[in-house]
Amino acid sequence: MGSPDDFRAQVRRWCADNIPADWRTAQTGATDADFVNFQRDWFQRLRAAGYAVPHWPAEWGGGMAVAEQAVLYSELAAHDAPRLVLAFVSIHHAASTLLAAGTEEQRRRHLPAILDGEIWCQGFSEPGAGSDMAALSTSARRTGDTYVVNGRKLWASGAAFADWCLLLARTDPGAPKRHGISYFLMDMRTPGIEVRPIQQATGEWHFCEIFLDDVEIPAANRVGPENKGWQVAQQTLGAERGMTMLELSERLAHGGFRPLVELCRGAGLLDDPLVCDRLAGLETELAGLRALCAELVAAERPGPADASIVKLVYSELLQRMMDFGTEVAGLSTHAVLAKPRSSGWESGAWMLDFLGSWEWTIPGGTSEIQRTIIGERGLGLPREPVVGS
Repeated sequence: MGSPDDFRAQVRRWCADNIPADWRTAQTGATDADFVNFQRDWFQRLRAAGYAVPHWPAEWGGGMAVAEQAVLYSELAAHDAPRLVLAFVSIHHAASTLLAAGTEEQRRRHLPAILDGEIWCQGFSEPGAGSDMAALSTSARRTGDTYVVNGRKLWASGAAFADWCLLLARTDPGAPKRHGISYFLMDMRTPGIEVRPIQQATGEWHFCEIFLDDVEIPAANRVGPENKGWQVAQQTLGAERGMTMLELSERLAHGGFRPLVELCRGAGLLDDPLVCDRLAGLETELAGLRALCAELVAAERPGPADASIVKLVYSELLQRMMDFGTEVAGLSTHAVLAKPRSSGWESGAWMLDFLGSWEWTIPGGTSEIQRTIIGERGLGLPREPVVGS
């Protein structure tokens, strides 16, 4: 593909020609139909250029080197490209799971469909099983070549628009928590599924509840062996905690830190030593995060806690950065600005972005869960406290 400089120039030209200049205005207050159509169109633009799934294997349309992925994500962020909000679970979580644990038939059925616009959501969390995901109670009872599923899922991002769902359900209620769970691919058009959006205080309703009433899933849609779904789920969570962070760290640099500096400049605060000290601290942390992300993606065999370290650093740095932006911007106008639907936390509405940043310390495992993983798997600390220590 040529030198890194040539590739960067190529991406810059593409961004100049393809990123809609008015997308933020058009996506502010957009209807559901307009939002979905815009997301599908943007995904196909990226796909046509070879930029939609650079992290996938070459045989499935990816194969881009890690250094080139970093350049791509950096330029997309620097040019304020829309986020692939609806395709996020599809191209990261679903694809990683299928590539690592799916059958060849499952991969051939779904990976091309994802490239054609198939939308996925994730049905892991439940009302009584959020951080302690292994405590889930949704049941899947096998009858011949079919599983009959009953239960309820919570905080399923984008479920109202999803075609398919990555679902965890308990297939052996008598087994220890992590040993009786199976992993399924669930068609969201199956009878017995009801999706209810959850409206937040900000007016957004990105999250949804999923109610499952005698939903039939073919046994061919199980991923991995029966009762071994917990192990398969780690592939999904690993993608959420690790591979996605390369892009998100670049978004944080270009869509978070740079606007924060400009915000401080506009407020006449860059001569204040306390403000400069805080900006320098955030920039130092950001440089460390970007280096961690690059190392994680490039590693042939990442450490058992590496993805959790990156996820923890990213989510908590994001909160501190948005907090500082809100402190500088104030609450008067920024608390009520509407956010474009195809953006993330980098909307420029600092108060809303700060509120949205708290979401990131919860999904994919809370910060407390990440610290437990780092302690146990990374540092080898005992699961239970040592008496008398």
